[in-house]
Amino acid sequence: MANKKMEENMLYDLADLFKLFGDSTRIRILYALYEKELSVSEIAEELKMTVSAVSHQLRVLKQGKLVKSKRDGKQIYYSLDDNHVKTIIAMGREHIEE
Repeated sequence: MANKKMEENMLYDLADLFKLFGDSTRIRILYALYEKELSVSEIAEELKMTVSAVSHQLRVLKQGKLVKSKRDGKQIYYSLDDNHVKTIIAMGREHIEE
């Protein structure tokens, strides 16, 4: 019975992960971070969005462990959290290009 509950929780967590990918703004941010780390203002400029809107989405992505941040003086730079995130993006792109 405990195994069933653990599996059920894992499925809910998996659904939550995929919900994060269900927003085109968040996907655009992740794609911008695919090759290099960027500051909030660099992301906002690249995506033609406000810094406030980008910051909000980065907070969501960080809570979901899809992005990480590092401080360099007053500037904060964001990057994909790990190679798993890159793999998910690459596999999704490969799937839709078939």
